[in-house]
Amino acid sequence: MPRSKSKLEKVTPEEVEIDLEDVKEPQSQITMRSKTKEVTPNSIRTVLDEMKAKENIVGYILRNTKSASIDLNDPTKIIDYAVLSSSAMDMGDELSQTFDLGEIRHMLVEGKDVKLLFVTIGESNVSVFMEKNVDHNHIYKTLSHIA
Repeated sequence: MPRSKSKLEKVTPEEVEIDLEDVKEPQSQITMRSKTKEVTPNSIRTVLDEMKAKENIVGYILRNTKSASIDLNDPTKIIDYAVLSSSAMDMGDELSQTFDLGEIRHMLVEGKDVKLLFVTIGESNVSVFMEKNVDHNHIYKTLSHIA
């Protein structure tokens, strides 16, 4: 009976830990342990708050199945930004299904004055609203290193 193949999890170099004591002993086996981090909404919110203080970030929406957090410079636009975020996410899902693109991990929507960066981190969806001149790639890289 043929053995079924199992999918291997992708392990990044940051997730591998090598015990240096094992390397010193030529006869011993090197042990590798995964250092996977647990991503919580609080850890994401902490990074978002730090970015919002430094960058020209208008605000963000952090949402998962249990809660939602909104932090915007202009609280009168909460509904507008929430609708924009939700509509962009829905449209991304629809386009993904229509064109068989798979899961959307991040998406950028540019307007006249503001950009929206949508990123999925673990079980959370993050919408970051920023001024048009902000480097969204820097924001994306910072957020993607959380996971």
